[in-house]
Amino acid sequence: MTKEDKTAVSLVLGSGGARGLAHIGVIHWLEENGFEIRSISGSSMGALIGGVYAVGKLHEFEQWVLAITKRDIFTLLDLSFHKSGFIKGDRIIDTIKNIVGDALIEALPVTFTAVATNLETGKEVWIKKGPLFDAIRASISIPLLFTPFKYKGMHLVDGGVLNPVPIAPTFSDLSDITIAVNVSGVVSESKVPQVSPPKRAKPSSRLQGKISGFIEEMKGLATSYLSTDAGMIDIANQSFDAMQSTIARQKLAAYPPDISIEIPRNVSTILEFNRAGELIILGHAAAARAMKLEG
Repeated sequence: MTKEDKTAVSLVLGSGGARGLAHIGVIHWLEENGFEIRSISGSSMGALIGGVYAVGKLHEFEQWVLAITKRDIFTLLDLSFHKSGFIKGDRIIDTIKNIVGDALIEALPVTFTAVATNLETGKEVWIKKGPLFDAIRASISIPLLFTPFKYKGMHLVDGGVLNPVPIAPTFSDLSDITIAVNVSGVVSESKVPQVSPPKRAKPSSRLQGKISGFIEEMKGLATSYLSTDAGMIDIANQSFDAMQSTIARQKLAAYPPDISIEIPRNVSTILEFNRAGELIILGHAAAARAMKLEG
């Protein structure tokens, strides 16, 4: 199939923390079935996955995230104890920077928009140019967890605060269809099937070395942190999830995409990155169901 024969897609990737790993499975399904992703708009984890894909490093990111264990999750996060957030995010974002490099958004082969929220004005900020690293860092700044990111004089936090499924940035796209992936969907009573994650090669030795260094440095501090503050963080996460789910439903009703792919918000918490294999497979299956229903 030539590029001209493929269906051109504007892909909208929603916020939702670790559940956003399902976006990887959706992207895999689209590529396997003759779709060409020409445009990506994302909030929070959607901006991260979309940005990594746009720069051509999705495979490397997937290798890395599949190697994360439950023990690794908090050791990869900087503890801040700053009044604006528990986590600075520098350590995890430095690892991501090693993957995306110094890419500029305007040089990417696909149109890309990361959505963040301006704390001072209470308005959305669409980042369409400049360093990809900065756009991702701004969009993933989950309130109460990550400290806000200062960008061009603005203090920015997670795009999901105002727009968990940012469809509006795709309105002017010259694509055939718009597909929105909402990973803050309606709660499901059925559990995610326990499946073995796909076997992947391990991250490069250089990248693995950086990850291991971060883990060893933070090991003792993370253990103390988990024992004292995990309950408070869990409550904050659940509250943010409920808010995002409500806003996402409103946005999808107001601006319905051609195809909507939904992942229930209770399939994982926003920090369960150790379940990457399950969530990637879940996203692949959800895409297959949604696309076959529409076909």
